[in-house]
Amino acid sequence: MSGNKAVWMHIGAGSFHRAHQAWYLHSLMQQGDDSWSIALGNIRDDANALLGALAAQKGEYVLETVSPDGERQYETITSIRKVLAWDSEISALVAQGADAQTRVIAFTVTESGYYLTPEHELDMQQADIKADLNGGIRTLYGALTRILTQRIANNGGPVTLLNCDNLRHNGERFRHGFLSFLKAKGERALYDWVKHYTTSPNTMVDRITPRPTPDVAERVLAATGIHDAVPVMGESFIQWVIEDDFINGRPALENVGVELVESVLPWEEAKIRILNATHSCIAWAGTLIGLSYIDESTRQSAIRQMAWEYVSRDVIPSLTPSPLDLAKYRDVVLARFGNPYIKDTNQRVAADGLSKIPGMVTPTLVQCYQRGATPSATAVLPGLFFLFLRRWADSTLPYTYQDGVMRPEAIKALFASDDPLATFAKDEALFAELAQSADFLALLRRTVAELEQWVKQPQAQLATA
Repeated sequence: MSGNKAVWMHIGAGSFHRAHQAWYLHSLMQQGDDSWSIALGNIRDDANALLGALAAQKGEYVLETVSPDGERQYETITSIRKVLAWDSEISALVAQGADAQTRVIAFTVTESGYYLTPEHELDMQQADIKADLNGGIRTLYGALTRILTQRIANNGGPVTLLNCDNLRHNGERFRHGFLSFLKAKGERALYDWVKHYTTSPNTMVDRITPRPTPDVAERVLAATGIHDAVPVMGESFIQWVIEDDFINGRPALENVGVELVESVLPWEEAKIRILNATHSCIAWAGTLIGLSYIDESTRQSAIRQMAWEYVSRDVIPSLTPSPLDLAKYRDVVLARFGNPYIKDTNQRVAADGLSKIPGMVTPTLVQCYQRGATPSATAVLPGLFFLFLRRWADSTLPYTYQDGVMRPEAIKALFASDDPLATFAKDEALFAELAQSADFLALLRRTVAELEQWVKQPQAQLATA
């Protein structure tokens, strides 16, 4: 009886959702459980070509996965049963999100898509937030305001709002941002409804998913005979940890390898600090010595050593004790990053550094000082990012840098100042209480000087691990 079937509406039509959450729902269907399906849409008009192509393929597409030793597998993903076409009023998203069959509204909008300050408060100064406080729908908050207002009008019932992005305490942080938005907008009734009739579980998601290149479709055709306009590829590794706090039912995700837990915290901390921060470290470092891809950058012995030292010397002591084997996790992560078949770009991974430093790196810096240790290995990460930003300011980066919270004029002013590194180190938005620390500034000066020498060495490009 189709009338009883539940819908998982997903906002954010990027590759990651199609290689991750959609794969899990598809795997459930493969087991004979088709009680849930996905309706996929986007808030902005930047995925219209993808959504149109997906709709033409009835939501189906091929996922290619590849292991570190080069084994490729192909699977046609069938969990997206409805493609929600975009228009300026997001009317398809509103109609689907207001429908009682929609019991989960999930989203992948990237870290910067939550518009949070380093103190995890909603940044009311952002132009997109200001626009949405005036009735716009540029952000997740503006979109959800419109969707949930209609859901109340339709008596759509409770709904789980599920964050699937790399944000520490992602459910809580999103929820606080959304409630702050509703309060600032004067949406008192909707604010009360969200508090009582939604939940926002914290989650941890993991699968490296590069932007698809044309050769993916060529391999898919050769391997399967399928002409796919929108295939997606990712690594063979996949993980999803979710706090089991759904308000209106959920798919039986535990049957397809999802870990449903009481608290996602230990997994989340390990992933953000060991995987995400290290990923960015490698991307910034590789870019500085002229490399384009994560795998080739990881295989540089000097870069691999930077990443290994950062995790081993500073992160593991900060996260011990842990239910995870952190040293093993470190080694698995570095093996995944060195996968020569993934071809993830430094450009993709280097993005959003101004959000990543305070979220992924500063907590380790702070904890090292708190336990009386000098975070020399961790200081390499903001040191690399400083040199990377300087290249951006000089217009010598080899690609366009995307950063959702960057104010270009502020970064240009920083590098035009008398002592750019001191200005950078004293930025509370990046470094919290360490912005006041003379020791931290001195450490950063030493670190940047060493990194500048490393970047200049011709053998830096040659020493492969």
